[in-house]
Amino acid sequence: MDRVARARALFHDAEIEALLVSADENRRYLSGFTGSAGYLLLTQDHALLISDGRYTTQAGQQAPNWDFHLITPPQHSLIDVLKAELPKLGLQRLGFEAAHVTVTQHTGLTRELGDMVTLVPTEGLIEGLRETKDAGELALLERAIAITDHAFAQIRPLLRPTMRERDVAWEIEKALHDAGATGLAFSVIVAAGLNAAKPHARPGDDQLGVGQPVVLDFGALYQGYHGDMTRTVILGEVDEQWQRIYALVLAAQQHAATEVKVGMTGAAADALARDHFAAADLVDAFSHGLGHGVGLAIHEGPSLRRASDVPLPAGSVFSIEPGLYLPDWGGVRIEDLLLLETTGPRTLTQSSKEPLITWD
Repeated sequence: MDRVARARALFHDAEIEALLVSADENRRYLSGFTGSAGYLLLTQDHALLISDGRYTTQAGQQAPNWDFHLITPPQHSLIDVLKAELPKLGLQRLGFEAAHVTVTQHTGLTRELGDMVTLVPTEGLIEGLRETKDAGELALLERAIAITDHAFAQIRPLLRPTMRERDVAWEIEKALHDAGATGLAFSVIVAAGLNAAKPHARPGDDQLGVGQPVVLDFGALYQGYHGDMTRTVILGEVDEQWQRIYALVLAAQQHAATEVKVGMTGAAADALARDHFAAADLVDAFSHGLGHGVGLAIHEGPSLRRASDVPLPAGSVFSIEPGLYLPDWGGVRIEDLLLLETTGPRTLTQSSKEPLITWD
């Protein structure tokens, strides 16, 4: 069953006859259209792509099976198209993506269409489909991950104590570009010393230094799909604190990456690492969830965190990224991307986890 057919199969349980798709990633997933603006109107029998004149040619090339409707905001808007098309389609219940429609947009839809259709908020319909990757998606993800691995292999030998965080970030960006990335999956994170205690620190002018943790978190974007990897390294020398913290995080990461299973809830997966830290009396230093899905978005389902009771599906790709963060010392995080198969997890990230960097 193709993506559009799978989406249509959800309409009955959602009690809708059509779906207005607003989210960029969902629009791309269903239609193949990569433009930065537009909407889809999907019914059981019709598929409309609505966008402006910048994308007329692109829409025809990327989404030839979708009926393109041109809008010219503000004179001719989405609502104008819907007011013209909905009566022809004979719809009574129109679903919309509640998480991707602003209050202003919803007010306009209700005011202009309320007498024509019942507007039905939906949550996560297409996002749920996206959790299970098909063969084409897996090929693109594996390419993004391979580019990320290659970039790390290129920059690791270059690291020196006098380099600034932002210099390293720039070297990573160049390495990703040279390896074939079509963009950055997200802004590169380089955090040295005490900055490593901030999970999403931004690179600045601090030097990497000797004998302190350096967190590197980055990923390649490849044809819309995201890589994501974290490694923590240390330059020149190590002490007992480093050895203890790094060993704990590595053991938790490897345990979770081995034991996660299809059907396990996100909370149960999170506990694979969290319980490991609790046994070492360091659970409070693990300040985020174990992982997140990766695909057309850098953060998508499934969610591996304490509050998630949703089972992990076969075919999903997600991160396993436990970390410990100590404000008066620094932090360690190790992250791989995994494919969850019916037979068990398969680690896609291949970069070395050897943390010590030395030089002549």
